Amino acid sequence: MSRQLARAREAEETVVASGTSRFYQRRNAITSGIVVSNEKQTDPKIDSRIDEYGHFQREERRAGITPFKVLFPIGAVLFVGFWTWALFFASKTAVNKIDDTAWTERAEEICAPVKAELRSMELLANPSLAIRSDLVTESTDLLAAMLDDIEAVEPVDPKGQAIVPDWIADWRILIQDRYNYSDRLRDGQDVPFTESAVRSVPITERIETFAGDNAMPSCAPPRGSIV
Repeated sequence: MSRQLARAREAEETVVASGTSRFYQRRNAITSGIVVSNEKQTDPKIDSRIDEYGHFQREERRAGITPFKVLFPIGAVLFVGFWTWALFFASKTAVNKIDDTAWTERAEEICAPVKAELRSMELLANPSLAIRSDLVTESTDLLAAMLDDIEAVEPVDPKGQAIVPDWIADWRILIQDRYNYSDRLRDGQDVPFTESAVRSVPITERIETFAGDNAMPSCAPPRGSIV
């Protein structure tokens, strides 16, 4: 009887009744092999992207090297370098300037009186085609004689000897253009004066540039009138 009572009490300690089902549990709880730590498990890569409020921060995209970032500084350096050279180191001597200043001074002395005479002839301008033709021929004869006087003496410097003949040749072309224009006027053609071009540059511009570079303003072609 005492043995049966002891077994009944033991059964009460191990049995928990719940409705129509029973849950059996051992007297001693099963020990878990999992260790729970109160310390937060963190990932350095993730933690660095979480702000103080626990919000996940989107990682900013790092801009890489682009062609613009490479070429722009190079272009800026070249631009500054070019203008520094052009303003402070490049030669300021005119391309057409020759070294024989005695020759250029002599040429200016020959051209100055001819230029003054051409100005006086402009006062004789007349709408008559025949008179205009005569004035063009007469003024062109003066220019041809002026050029012969200039050509009679050559420059002594190598550069002058190389480029002055080209300038003289340009003058010869312009003189022929003027004679051709005089013929058209005499034939009754009331047309504007046209001039030749060398390498797409008007002949008068080439002549005028050389005269300006060598301080020979009177040796430039007449402007404002065909006379």
